[in-house]
Amino acid sequence: MEELILTLGWAGLYGPMALGAIGSIVGCAIAGQAAIGALLETETGHGRFIGLSAMPSSQTIYGIVIMFSLQRPVTTATAPGLFAVGTLAGAALLLSAVHQGSCCASAINSAKSKPEIFGLSIAPAAIVEGFGVFAFIFALVIAGDIAAQ
Repeated sequence: MEELILTLGWAGLYGPMALGAIGSIVGCAIAGQAAIGALLETETGHGRFIGLSAMPSSQTIYGIVIMFSLQRPVTTATAPGLFAVGTLAGAALLLSAVHQGSCCASAINSAKSKPEIFGLSIAPAAIVEGFGVFAFIFALVIAGDIAAQ
């Protein structure tokens, strides 16, 4: 049983980075596919479409910082906290990145037909990013309460 607890602690320690990266991969792929389609249908503005498709990559950065903030010995005392904070924050980052990619794809698809709405069309993606930031801040604050024993 102790090995299972320690294994879950290790999963929680590295989970935010891994789950955030998985979400970023999927989110950037969704937005990137829309950007590639927009390149074929527009004459200008290609850079902003490509730039917007990279927006979901920030969740990987948040996951890396969370992982470093959780760095402490994995013991039976710390493992439950590491698992809870790491996996829940990682899951939030994963979902945030995937749905942000969908918002970015929608913004790209809208702006290719009506370029003047580009700035406004990225607002939903920024709102979704905000929830990733909330999970990030939550994890950083809570990580300090996991005793290093």
